[in-house]
Amino acid sequence: MTTAGWLQFAAFFIIIIALTKPLGSYMARVFEGERTWLSPVFAPVERFIYRLSGVRADEEMPWHVYALAMLAFSAVSLAWIYLVLRTQQWLPFNPQHFPNLAPDLAWNTAISFTTNTNWQFYSGESTMSYFSQMAALAWHNFVSAGVGIAISVAVIRGVARTTTKTIGNFWVDLTRCCLYLLLPICVIGTLVLVMQGVPQNFNAYHTVKTVEGAAQTITGGPMASQEVIKELGTNGGGFVNANSASPNENPTPFSNLFEMVMIFLIGASLTYMYGKMVKDTRQGWAIFAAMAIVFVAGFCIAYAFEGAGNPLIHQLGVNGPNMEGKECRLGVGASALFATVTTDTSCGAANSSHDSFMPLGGLVPLVNMQLGEVIFGGVGSGLYGMIVFVVLTVFIAGLMVGRTPEFLGKKIEKREVQFAILAILVTPVLVLIPSAIASVKHDALATLGNAGPHGLSEILYAFSSTNANNGSAFGGLGSNFFWNIATGVNMFFGRFAVAIPALALAGALAGKKAVAPGIGTFTTNSTIFVVLLVGTILIVGALTFFPADALGPIVEHLLMLQGKTF
Repeated sequence: MTTAGWLQFAAFFIIIIALTKPLGSYMARVFEGERTWLSPVFAPVERFIYRLSGVRADEEMPWHVYALAMLAFSAVSLAWIYLVLRTQQWLPFNPQHFPNLAPDLAWNTAISFTTNTNWQFYSGESTMSYFSQMAALAWHNFVSAGVGIAISVAVIRGVARTTTKTIGNFWVDLTRCCLYLLLPICVIGTLVLVMQGVPQNFNAYHTVKTVEGAAQTITGGPMASQEVIKELGTNGGGFVNANSASPNENPTPFSNLFEMVMIFLIGASLTYMYGKMVKDTRQGWAIFAAMAIVFVAGFCIAYAFEGAGNPLIHQLGVNGPNMEGKECRLGVGASALFATVTTDTSCGAANSSHDSFMPLGGLVPLVNMQLGEVIFGGVGSGLYGMIVFVVLTVFIAGLMVGRTPEFLGKKIEKREVQFAILAILVTPVLVLIPSAIASVKHDALATLGNAGPHGLSEILYAFSSTNANNGSAFGGLGSNFFWNIATGVNMFFGRFAVAIPALALAGALAGKKAVAPGIGTFTTNSTIFVVLLVGTILIVGALTFFPADALGPIVEHLLMLQGKTF
């Protein structure tokens, strides 16, 4: 570990804290329908979209109608991306003349981008045409992120409102998110990345000779515009296979910092937006603090083990950090920070190989996803996932003091707790059961890159990542029909089996009356609440996943100390 590494971490986190309040305030105005400084530009466009699509902006929806609208939009989006990928060889902007994708790979990719996962069983630079990259993948990066943010806004309304049956209009929330939030930031971000040297063109690939006389292919394409929404929308799918480790996607230390800020920006700012919309910004900062505690702890652990290096290599007289799988121009500090940031959210972008991390260093990204992606989390999904944990924490606190639990003046009863538990159970069910099946299934084991506990870690990581809609991977896992279908199913339910109970919870809370806090009311903006919330998240995760993780990264670490590798 170095001073430079800690300074990178400090600079990143200070920027995030500084941007959380202004962007959160702006988003609150956008989703509450107030006028913003961009209204003169986008309000006419917004009204035109409503007229064209027949949407009545003043007509709100109960939670089940909101959920049906979200599912219908996602189904049509999935069909569109599948159609493009299955027909790309006949579509324009294909200078490399790439063929159509196979049905199982096209299905897996369509599910992946629809659910904001961006799990990639392909190399973008050798598989996807420019049309597929722009009209299918990059477009989906916008709308899948917009869907997640829209759901979080609806859940916040459910928490904030009383004695009502409606939680907003899905079409309005999605439109405003894309117009007023994602698009403006991406225009500016694209220009920043182009300035740093990220390509943005329609040129065919160039083959050049290196100084050694070998042939090397230089990729081009509309890369910068996809890169910025990939990070901002916590999508994570790389234009090229190396993702953000590629000097094309991530050429400089500044671009590396900029991309990390983009990954955290909306997830962090949503906490302040939540506080503004429930009329108590301390509520938002309490959630921010809980997320920040787990984030800082995870980074410190990952950086400590990567900075300490491999003891087996040290025995050979070569001391230093673990540089395997890392870009020399970025180093261990930036790699550990990027890995923590990208798995604290549902981004999944990577500037290093997580497969090459030390066993306990690689445990951090794995645990981040197994906790439910609530540590800032995916855009929208992180916040509504955290609100689910808030409800569970309030319920536990009520049991501890023998009172009916209350959340912002609303009594938390059986129905609300059932919805919260249903959402929380999705992660263990969709990670542990498929992992157990894959561990004994021949065609699943056939594509593992490693044996022993590291191979088990690859399996656990694959299902943790796809369930959490993260999309990052231990690089050793290969694709086949089993993995395409299994991870596709996992991504689908990982997204919608959490979102629907969260919307149901919002509907239940919106219909409740609020009562004035009394002497025994447990406040949800205090230090005690933050500690209890963090404890609830960690205990639920530890009780669920520790036995499986102990057989993977932890056993691998202990065996490494005995001189055995995998």
